[in-house]
Amino acid sequence: MPPALHHLAIQCADLSRCERFYREVLGLEVLRRWPREEGGGDRSVWLALGEGQFLALERAEEAPAPRPWRDGKPGLHLVALRIGPDERWAWEDRLEEAGVQVVHRTRWTIYVLDPEGNRIGLSHHPHDAAGGERP
Repeated sequence: MPPALHHLAIQCADLSRCERFYREVLGLEVLRRWPREEGGGDRSVWLALGEGQFLALERAEEAPAPRPWRDGKPGLHLVALRIGPDERWAWEDRLEEAGVQVVHRTRWTIYVLDPEGNRIGLSHHPHDAAGGERP
């Protein structure tokens, strides 16, 4: 049997800001907090992705280097989260209201950057958005 996804982890220089983005904009719920051993806030925050999977936001010690949407370098390119095809337009509106810029769109996926420049996709592939094009 092939292994299934357990969790993803993203290192964040500004853990609080990233947590707010994933909770308030994307609506993920906190599963657990891991405090820093030396005190001074969280070391990690786990956010529910459903079906027992989670996204771990881990505190990083330095800020990320800026990079373009597609840089051609190897490594993790994108975290894609599943949305329903009937939710596409509500997500477009939610992102706009939150001031989150959509950096790319395809027929099935909305692409944004989190506060530290990590690529996030909201995808309903392979199903077309309900109602086709934006009303």
